[in-house]
Amino acid sequence: MAHRDDIECWLTDMDGVLVHENEAIPGASELLAGWEANGIPYLVLTNNSIFTARDLSARLRASGLNVPEERIWTSALATADFLKQQVPGGSAFVIGEAGILTALHDAGFVMTETNPDFVVVGETRTYSFEAITRAIRLINRGARFIITNPDATGPSVDGVLPATGAVAALITKATGREPYVVGKPNPMMFRSALNKIGAHSKKTGMIGDRMDTDIVAGIEAGLHTVLVLTGISDQREIEKYPFRPDEIVDSVADLLPTITGTIKTV
Repeated sequence: MAHRDDIECWLTDMDGVLVHENEAIPGASELLAGWEANGIPYLVLTNNSIFTARDLSARLRASGLNVPEERIWTSALATADFLKQQVPGGSAFVIGEAGILTALHDAGFVMTETNPDFVVVGETRTYSFEAITRAIRLINRGARFIITNPDATGPSVDGVLPATGAVAALITKATGREPYVVGKPNPMMFRSALNKIGAHSKKTGMIGDRMDTDIVAGIEAGLHTVLVLTGISDQREIEKYPFRPDEIVDSVADLLPTITGTIKTV
């Protein structure tokens, strides 16, 4: 396993690592600026498939973080990348919002309700029972079932919201068909991210805040894994799992000394 000093490229999760409820986590801005200044290839990863990379870049900017859109890799982009390899110029029936629709359009896909190659379910704020019914019927007729990410719930001000995984469970119950999941913890998302920046797993680090998605997928993809404690995991949570990250640090601020000439006081 690579030592941190050998790492030449970085993948990092977004929520809980760089931002928390739209507030930049101390050290995140300096780390990103250091990567940019030193020409270190990196990507910011998110399982959220609602937003386009441009949308997310603007949201991060509002939080005080400068991340160009080409440095953002979403489960929607990873899904479109995967489906393009499977069926170039294919067709899909999509339940989702701008993130997945734009990514599939840009990948050369046609959106259709007539005999699509794939039914793709992504995150959306307004799941339609009519659209779910149509998805079930199309899968029963032979469309392949794909979901952007497995998250069963998402956060909101009022409490949890049902997310992609919960809607997928409804469709699976009705069809008897399990979806193929592209986003974390499938290492596929990391492999497509590595391809995008021309990185090799042995020289790449992954920073995440979740043992059950970021760290397990990072380990399976052969990356140097760093767990930060600014998000969802704490020591008790870590103990539940039979695997361990290569490093556990309090926050991304602890990684600043790894950037040559950009060490800042946080």
